[in-house]
Amino acid sequence: MRFFEYEARKIVELAGIPVTKYGFCTTPEEARAAAEEIGGPVVIKSQVLTGGRMKAGGVKFADTPDEAAEFAEAILKLEINGHMPRGVLVDPKAEVKQEYYASVVWDGTAKRPLMLFSDMGGIDIEEVAETHPDHVGRGHVSNLFPIPDFEAKQTIAATGVTGSQLNRATPILAKLARLFRENDMTLAEINPLAELTDGSFVALDAHMEMENEAVGRQKKLLRKELQIAEDDKREDYEQSAFEVNVAAIDAADHRGVIQGKDHGFTGNLGLVIGAGGGSLTLTDAVRNQGGKPANYSEIGGNPSVAKACGLAKEVLEKDGVEKIAVMMSIVSNTRVDIVARGVIKACLELGKDPGETIAIFRIPGAWEDEGFKILERYGVEYCDRSVSLWEAAGRAVAKVQGTTEGAAS
Repeated sequence: MRFFEYEARKIVELAGIPVTKYGFCTTPEEARAAAEEIGGPVVIKSQVLTGGRMKAGGVKFADTPDEAAEFAEAILKLEINGHMPRGVLVDPKAEVKQEYYASVVWDGTAKRPLMLFSDMGGIDIEEVAETHPDHVGRGHVSNLFPIPDFEAKQTIAATGVTGSQLNRATPILAKLARLFRENDMTLAEINPLAELTDGSFVALDAHMEMENEAVGRQKKLLRKELQIAEDDKREDYEQSAFEVNVAAIDAADHRGVIQGKDHGFTGNLGLVIGAGGGSLTLTDAVRNQGGKPANYSEIGGNPSVAKACGLAKEVLEKDGVEKIAVMMSIVSNTRVDIVARGVIKACLELGKDPGETIAIFRIPGAWEDEGFKILERYGVEYCDRSVSLWEAAGRAVAKVQGTTEGAAS
């Protein structure tokens, strides 16, 4: 789950990290009032879950409250990378002496949080790491034990920062690491972390992302502190009709689980696949053998016939889909015959021949003999565990390519 900047700023503030006095506003009048309360020049920043705000005109500097209101009115109407703003953040124009970078990310290789610090803030850390690697400090922290300040201090000192700057930045990075772990974040970033002309340090911008699976554990932060509604899913894009429909089918029946995504997919081979990592493996196997997936899916947990049918129908009704591939790894908690009944039912209800429409059915496991009998009755090609996922995907690709070639000729 991603957070808007104003929410990330609040998370940072709750952790005891200094921030400037800011205001989140949804109208020009609120922006004027916030600027009046702040006093002096302010920055008006669009609140969207995408980058490129400055380049798109979503960040403006105002010298007066009236100017702040004028800029806020324009920014609130400005679409950036397909996103309309939730509001604007009104922030004082800080007198900055030095900009730093501080973040904590999840290191999947080490399976531990990783602190990053640089004395070259305000720009992408990837660019700094590539061009000035000696200006980036790194340090892992424990998943379980308390995070002491000295670990943050070592990370910062590796960049050559010393003296009062080191002493002032240390507790900020340590608190950032603690909030990262306590709030189940996958990213906690302050860029820039600014040293002001008076020597104080404040977070001028923050970026936070939370593990989606942690939403249920973080209700106090999300619902009470940030006032985020339960139905606010924070997708990176607007869900398609396919994704909305699949989610509704899943929610309507407690038996099993189905999911469907088609953002970025425009192929002709629909996928009814599952088994966690198996779905990723199968999608890649289709692509790597020249196929064009029309969607990504997950099916498992012993869904009902209606649920399997619903997913298959949604996939088959996508524009451009010519055939579907029904594939999973070896299943123990999902009945093969139920999935077979569901996908065949979907074909028949749409007036399609299951034998022609289902390119391959590769789900070995519980009740597979019964399932294979059903498939055989309708002329569907199926295979057992002796056929690898890779080979099954290849057969499906060959089937749909043969259909395409036949249509072209």
